Amino acid sequence: MELQLSTPALLFSAITLLMLAYTNRFLAMANLIRGLHKKYLEAPDEEVIIAQLKNLRKRVNMIKNMQIYGVLSFLLCVVCMFLLYQGFTTAANLVFMASMLSLLISLTISLVEIQISTKAINIELADMEDVLNRKAETGKRFG
Repeated sequence: MELQLSTPALLFSAITLLMLAYTNRFLAMANLIRGLHKKYLEAPDEEVIIAQLKNLRKRVNMIKNMQIYGVLSFLLCVVCMFLLYQGFTTAANLVFMASMLSLLISLTISLVEIQISTKAINIELADMEDVLNRKAETGKRFG
């Protein structure tokens, strides 16, 4: 199959939307961290905060890496298109493969980050359920 100029160009919209999603995740994470910081300043609970900090730091680094590989994929698509325009098809094919590999790495990191995020949310839900169950049990005994 011969690589045409339109092939890497098709990735532009996909990568742009992906970067927008990554940016939204980063902004949501930043808001979460700011809220956690405010909560810590009001009532320091070191046990809870330390566990959350480890998780958040790991996720922030993962989002950073997702963005880096996404941008790299985008840049490699531009280079690929330039090479195709100049007639260097072999080099363009190699650069396009590198672009796709970069995109694959970005998506894989994203998948792992989603798993970690989901675990963190489930831990929060379980904690709230435990508190509510204890309150319900206490109410039954004294009600």
